[in-house]
Amino acid sequence: MALSRPSVPGNLFRPSAFAGEAVPFTVTAFREGHDIIGVHLRLLSPSGAESLHSLSALHDGFDRWRVQVAPLEEGVWTFWFEAFGDDFATWEHAADLKIAAGVDAPLMREMGARLLAAAGAEKDRPADERAALKAAAASLRDESVPDAGALDIVRDPAIAAYFHARPAQSLLTPGPRQELLVERARAGVGAWYEFFPRSEGAGRRKDGTVKSGTFRTAKGRLPGVAAMGFDVLYLPPIHPIGEINRKGPNNTLTTKPGDPGSPWAIGSAAGGHDTVHPDLGTLADFRAFVRAAAEEGLEVALDFALQAAPDHPWVAEHPEWFTTLPDGSIAYAENPPKKYQDIYPINFDNDPEGIRAEALRIVRHWIAQGVKIFRVDNPHTKPLQFWEWLISTVNAEHPDVVFLAEAFTRPAPLQGLAQGGFQQSYSYFTWRNTKAELEDFFGWISDDTADFMRPNLFVNTPDILTEYLQYGGRPAYKIRAALAATAGASYGVYAGYELIENVARPGSEENIDNEKYEYKFRDWDAVAASGATIAPYLTRLNEIRRAHPALRQLRGLTIHWSDDDAILVYVKHLPASLSETGHSDTIIIVANVDPHSMRQTTVHIDSSVFGIPPGEDYRVEDLITGESWTWNQDNYVRLDAFVEPVHILHVKETR
Repeated sequence: MALSRPSVPGNLFRPSAFAGEAVPFTVTAFREGHDIIGVHLRLLSPSGAESLHSLSALHDGFDRWRVQVAPLEEGVWTFWFEAFGDDFATWEHAADLKIAAGVDAPLMREMGARLLAAAGAEKDRPADERAALKAAAASLRDESVPDAGALDIVRDPAIAAYFHARPAQSLLTPGPRQELLVERARAGVGAWYEFFPRSEGAGRRKDGTVKSGTFRTAKGRLPGVAAMGFDVLYLPPIHPIGEINRKGPNNTLTTKPGDPGSPWAIGSAAGGHDTVHPDLGTLADFRAFVRAAAEEGLEVALDFALQAAPDHPWVAEHPEWFTTLPDGSIAYAENPPKKYQDIYPINFDNDPEGIRAEALRIVRHWIAQGVKIFRVDNPHTKPLQFWEWLISTVNAEHPDVVFLAEAFTRPAPLQGLAQGGFQQSYSYFTWRNTKAELEDFFGWISDDTADFMRPNLFVNTPDILTEYLQYGGRPAYKIRAALAATAGASYGVYAGYELIENVARPGSEENIDNEKYEYKFRDWDAVAASGATIAPYLTRLNEIRRAHPALRQLRGLTIHWSDDDAILVYVKHLPASLSETGHSDTIIIVANVDPHSMRQTTVHIDSSVFGIPPGEDYRVEDLITGESWTWNQDNYVRLDAFVEPVHILHVKETR
């Protein structure tokens, strides 16, 4: 046996899953000659319960076997595969051919009688099963029973079922023991919403200055976020903001009194990473905010950015944590062509142990305030071994803490961070817009890297407003939200997305008048009354996600086909045996990814993926519009981007 999954390339790290995730276990297994084999999976739960699962041959020409299991208990599972000679299946196949052809019939009957008699003597089989097997063995030996009667025994589905449940095994060959880390469901599933608490409740005074929003005023926005169906509320850094080199509107170097600066320029005379910005309130106010969010069904995620403003206490207390240039100045952060003069990156070379201790202290501090999810800023600019150590240390104390990597980086470091412990990661989804790009990307996240990497498909961020959104208007915003909510188990939006805030700073992929550098005044109630929002659409997407467990799975996505280069088709399927509802769940997504046109074409569905034989009719209901149709393998669709650009179709119960 070889080439098994779940696994991580190089086998240096454990593969992972989240509780309730349908995990495919696969292995390559074969033997010499023509005898038939079987393969089992043995699972040992963290509490010590053992279960046995039978794999099915994929018959793909590569000797691969597969079974899906949805582990529910959190912790480290142990699993191994067992291959064996399936003596009954080997005899059944040979006897079916030979007895029917009149070749070696007496020999085949005696071989079968011995197998059935031995199985009938096994005391762990039910009494009625043992009796049936003994009777069948006697019939095979009874010369008065013609070969046609013996053939009926060979083809008896009840006898085959007995041996499927308890195979007649020989040459049992166990594979090596492996481990699978199963984490809490929120580590893999969630709808995220990001807002700046300083903007929620902010107001302009008569003299033109701005009074900052606070944790207390931001609580007023919590019911609106919860009503849209989001699970996680992500806050940018909430710490004091540096005064030195503070950025003004649109990332300018010129500030005026009252400019709040970027929250990612952390630290001032008021404190550092363990402190709350005085304008937002106190630690007690933050804890009350976390409790209020929980009452609305929202879990708060906090930004963890290991960097410092020039006036952060670290700069004076630990200058060795930064890079000093030949002219004596400290290097600021750059991501060409962007410059961040208000931020000093951390240099891990001089005092790695001191930085480790401080980072761990900070994370523990915020856990004590009620935070269990951290969105980590630019983790790929810090040593991978640091994250391996920090996450493993924190998760050993708090297994329910989740880390999301803002890893907009190359594939190797992105995947390395995931393998090293990050439960979720940002991804390239933001820049995958065409049908071909999305087909490749969805296949990659749902299969190639699914054993260790869980993408969070954010549609926008304070840093990212893609050209697709800038120029695609309302259709583009609906398309991207529908794709993110249905293709990934986790997705997210940054506040203002529902308002189609699509005007960029010239020459950039950022919103003009970016909220990173100033307060945003949004009258949510007035916009809702005017209808100039897609909040109802986001709400409906989240309702659909909650009602359909297939959409809360990362795996189980298959790409299907259309005759149009802008019509993307994919299916999410969860079989009844793995569904929390006890019913199968199948969703077909058909999306017009061109936000500027109406498209009509034929889509082609391989319904065998969800248990319906090709060519057989089935009913589908559009969960957005409520319309329903009878579908088959080839189906006409018409999608007008300016009306409804995406079909989200529920297939009536399948297998």
